[in-house]
Amino acid sequence: MAAQPLPDGKPHTFAVGGGEFTLDGKPFRIISGEMHYPRIPREYWRARLRMARAMGLNAITTYVFWNEHEPTPGTYDFTGNNDVAEFIREAQQEGLYVVLRPGPYVCAEWEFGGYPAWLLKDPTTVIRSSDPRFMAPATRWIKRLGQELAPLQIGNGGPIVLVQVENEYGSFGDDHEYMEANKRALIDAGFTKAQLYTADGPNVIAKGSLPELPVGINFDGNHPNEAQKAFATLKQARPDGPMFNSEFWAGWFDHWGGEHAHTSTATQVANLDWMLRQGYSVSIYMFHGGTSFGWMNGANSSDRKKEYEPDVTSYDYDSALDESGRPTPKFFAFRDAIARDTGVTPPPVPEVAPPIAIAPFKLAESVPLWSTLPQPIESSSPLTMEDIGQSYGYILYRKRVLVPGGPVKLTFDVPHDYAALFANGALAGTLDRRLGQSALTIQAPVAPHTAESLRLDILVENTGRINFSQQIRGERQGLSRFVTINEESTAGWQIYSLPMLHPESLPFSNAACTGPCFYRGTFIVDQPGDTFLDTSQFGKGQLWVNGHNLGRFWNIGPQKTLYLPGPWLKQGANEVVVFDLSGAPDRTLEGLTKPNLGD
Repeated sequence: MAAQPLPDGKPHTFAVGGGEFTLDGKPFRIISGEMHYPRIPREYWRARLRMARAMGLNAITTYVFWNEHEPTPGTYDFTGNNDVAEFIREAQQEGLYVVLRPGPYVCAEWEFGGYPAWLLKDPTTVIRSSDPRFMAPATRWIKRLGQELAPLQIGNGGPIVLVQVENEYGSFGDDHEYMEANKRALIDAGFTKAQLYTADGPNVIAKGSLPELPVGINFDGNHPNEAQKAFATLKQARPDGPMFNSEFWAGWFDHWGGEHAHTSTATQVANLDWMLRQGYSVSIYMFHGGTSFGWMNGANSSDRKKEYEPDVTSYDYDSALDESGRPTPKFFAFRDAIARDTGVTPPPVPEVAPPIAIAPFKLAESVPLWSTLPQPIESSSPLTMEDIGQSYGYILYRKRVLVPGGPVKLTFDVPHDYAALFANGALAGTLDRRLGQSALTIQAPVAPHTAESLRLDILVENTGRINFSQQIRGERQGLSRFVTINEESTAGWQIYSLPMLHPESLPFSNAACTGPCFYRGTFIVDQPGDTFLDTSQFGKGQLWVNGHNLGRFWNIGPQKTLYLPGPWLKQGANEVVVFDLSGAPDRTLEGLTKPNLGD
């Protein structure tokens, strides 16, 4: 087939006609790949987009992440890495159309599925429903997003050809009035110059779709002949088309404590090849996964098992373009299939500068967490992060209790998500939501009297709110409902909010530190470039470089390095800060030229 037209900055019509997508009335096939602007340093957006063109894609797909853009109600941020409009403009400049997925729910293995945590402050709000307490802020958000992105629709001369209504709602519920309300919100926000659509798994189309809109189907490309099976189901539901695979899962994500995903390129190519030979549209999920920097990894769960599986920092996804933007063998296999089936020769593959090594260096300065605590909140009972207006990071609960010497049993509503318990400053045990742990017996100091005053500290980490299933409706972080000591209820708590926004400003010193500690060190770079910081000497915590929050590390793996993008480095001295729950002096960091994701 002949090469299809590139976005030229002029108004065009994009619609459905004759069972196909059409551009100005002529058949148009979308061959897209998904990548997410917050998971890629802004300085690398254009390089990743050029890689998409070089693989033969004519479009890119992206979610919009509400929690990144409205961190507090009514306060919006579209600057820096949140400048989604610029990301879309750069896609157009690189000859790519855009499939926009504005949510407001996105899933994406992203913290709380992209919802801002402040939605949970009122515990009676029913998330992802027609509840006005949810729909009012969601509609307000979509209207504000329209100010940024509606001008970039194809009918206005921009590259956005498709706009998704909600996201895989059929896997969650079947409230069609709720879906209609989401559609109305998009239309009222100005999304009228591109084609609206819904996306669901093939077997739940009826639950999540709207009869007046085309349907995309999402399915796993890691199973042989999955494309044939999925499209057979779509044809039964929507015989008039169009035929669109809106998520072709060409990889998979990793959980802490699990194994690194390895998927079959050959199986994926066979499925992709079959779709392209039919002339169907497709969006590869993910073309380039990137990194869930900061606190933004999500967690998986199901309505049936109600398990908790937090995702690692890397969103490499075993994708065609790896976490640091380098083409993999899968990239070239997909490139060959697309070129063969379309007859269009893609642009040359750009060169990528090699990663750099950073020699081992010590984190010579430190400060104990206990020396950095803010003023506490006094409360008769434990409050969650959401109760006190905190979204991410850690929260500390402190209480003095009189206990007899010997065993002390503590019972909780399961902490969300990882709790380290300290008795008079000494680690007494941990509780891990992954393991369903909700009780712990500690050994209180033996006193010469009948009771001993014990300072109990419970340090809880939000390890990532669930992003999938109806379990999201109960996602409140920290301690909630109850804590009992020797089966008796407790009252009177000091609560410390620890969002860890600017750890570089803490009062570091050269004194040794053990336990929950911040560490600081400096390393020298002659020529900045990508590198992978080896975290294998550390326990569980967070890492910052030059103020950039690279994300979480955890010695249970599988991930043992953190991606450090070259644009975030400076020639000369660079500062790193590490928070480790189980810190110890004299540990070192180094930068490797290859990631260790648990292969």
